[in-house]
Amino acid sequence: MTDEPIIEFKHVSKTYQNGTLGLKDINLSIPKGQFLVVVGLSGAGKSTLMRTINRMHDISTGDIRVDGESIVHLKGKELRGLRRSIGMIFQNFNLVKRSSVQRNVLSGRVGYYSTWKSTLGLFSKEDKQKAIEALQRVGLGEKLYSRADELSGGQQQRVAIARAFMQDPKIVLADEPIASLDPLTTESVMDDLKRLNEEFHITVIVNLHSVSLAKRFADRIIGLRDGELVYDEPISKVTEKDLEAIYQPVSIVKKSEVQA
Repeated sequence: MTDEPIIEFKHVSKTYQNGTLGLKDINLSIPKGQFLVVVGLSGAGKSTLMRTINRMHDISTGDIRVDGESIVHLKGKELRGLRRSIGMIFQNFNLVKRSSVQRNVLSGRVGYYSTWKSTLGLFSKEDKQKAIEALQRVGLGEKLYSRADELSGGQQQRVAIARAFMQDPKIVLADEPIASLDPLTTESVMDDLKRLNEEFHITVIVNLHSVSLAKRFADRIIGLRDGELVYDEPISKVTEKDLEAIYQPVSIVKKSEVQA
């Protein structure tokens, strides 16, 4: 990990069309190679924050910079280039269930091919070998020709990680990647993400509800509440009391502040 930022939020706010406030004046700098965990209650803005980085959500005000370049007005080829460099891992795996594991993993390379080639599955021999290696990396080399819907939930999520790796990403975003998994499978998926981070120096940002996993895997933890950044500390300074406070309802937090 270096001190050089790969992602910068500068006074970023997001208001949805129905008036709901998603983010409020976020200022945040994320160094290259960091494993960042975002915690907070449901609806705190965790997914919104993450999805502004790859422009799945546009912001209302402020600026977001990736590798020093503002991304808020990117269009066409430039926007596709941004998204190609950012792997996304979803809670529901987001696989094509009736397709083979190989085809799902190779879909991580579609940003490098013309539309007609990717549609017809005309991937290079090198990329097919790369898919095998990506699956071996997450312990699923023997599942290459299986259909995605034949796999367990944990296996499907590891296929999704292999697919993200195929993009040669500089950033991986994982939005509640373990929410539907059992404890043993959770460990495997988090270990895979940590390995991507440590072995390949990929910046990883993960939304989690589990405080124990956040403390175990993160280099740094930030907390959101009602769209605001309310906590930001390196893991060496994170305390159990701090994390408990992030998950308290706003009314309780405000009451404790008045009593103090």
